[in-house]
Amino acid sequence: MSSFALPTLVRRQRASLTATLVAPPAALAAAIVLNLILYMIMGRDPLAVLHAMILEPFLSWASFSEVLLKTGPLLLIAQGLAIGFRAKVFNIGAEGQFILGAIFASAIPVWFPQASGGWIWPTMLLLGAIGGALWASLTAFWRVRLNANEILVSLMLSLVAAQFLYYLLLGPWKDPAGFNFPQSVMFQYDAMVPTLIAGTRVNVSILIALALSVVAWVFMEKSFLGYKLQVGGLAPRAAGYAGFSEGRAIWLSLLIGGFAAGLAGAAEVAGPLGQLQRSISTGYGYAAIIVAYLGALHPIGIVISSVVMAVIYIGGDNAMVSANLPIAAVRVFQGSLLLAYLIAVAFVRYRLEWPKATHTVAKGSTP
Repeated sequence: MSSFALPTLVRRQRASLTATLVAPPAALAAAIVLNLILYMIMGRDPLAVLHAMILEPFLSWASFSEVLLKTGPLLLIAQGLAIGFRAKVFNIGAEGQFILGAIFASAIPVWFPQASGGWIWPTMLLLGAIGGALWASLTAFWRVRLNANEILVSLMLSLVAAQFLYYLLLGPWKDPAGFNFPQSVMFQYDAMVPTLIAGTRVNVSILIALALSVVAWVFMEKSFLGYKLQVGGLAPRAAGYAGFSEGRAIWLSLLIGGFAAGLAGAAEVAGPLGQLQRSISTGYGYAAIIVAYLGALHPIGIVISSVVMAVIYIGGDNAMVSANLPIAAVRVFQGSLLLAYLIAVAFVRYRLEWPKATHTVAKGSTP
């Protein structure tokens, strides 16, 4: 009689370039189909949801300008995280670093509300980037010195950052004229990032994000330091034999990720919000993880995937209003997109190998 055995995953000698390029759009298509089925089970009109979530963001300039606005922070954070991910340093705490960046940037308009001059908003962006990097340095210290898991430490520090934000907005930084809402004073004009397109909320932070995307590509593809990070991620033992410091790679990866997330947080409070609010924490840091992987951890791919995620953000808001879709369903869409991509990538890098059927002979019988 024959015995049944499950197939095993065997790594391919070389991943197909075509399959690698097809994997992200295939994952997006699979996520759309799966979620449309979910919406039907929920009793929603799947075509109405599809129209609101995927098509409406492109049907008017006002909607598409909001897509561009959301693209900026997602792109900034994802580019910083991707550098660490390629080095196998998993910074999951970008949300907390985003919050600290917003807090550091807000210090100038909160403490000096009468200050004026063109130096204010650039200084705020710089302070925000420094704040995010400092918060990420706590994770780096625990990982290098105490061998703590950077995933857990960075994630827990995000919760600490959120509580620190609430303390400030309910205590020393609370706007006395804000009708008891947890928010800071409104920022002065010179503390606002300049608008890029008249009549919209799109500001120059999108240009900064695109410029840093080019810097990320040059750093990872053309610099020796970026090469060392990639070698450390792909072949840690080889990196050690070559004299590449693992601790230095961890510090650098986390500081870069924190710098980018803090810069995004600063641009958010100095851009569309114009004040420090409790709602500054909107999940950008977690969504950027999906963006980074959906872009195959490549700077160019991340530019495209950040636009896709921004469309899902704006489309999700549209669907909640026009199709009565709950916010949880939008987040399920984001999570299913990451899951579909990881499955697709698994089959790009591995193939199923079925074991040969084996036959056993019963005792006392003739073979």
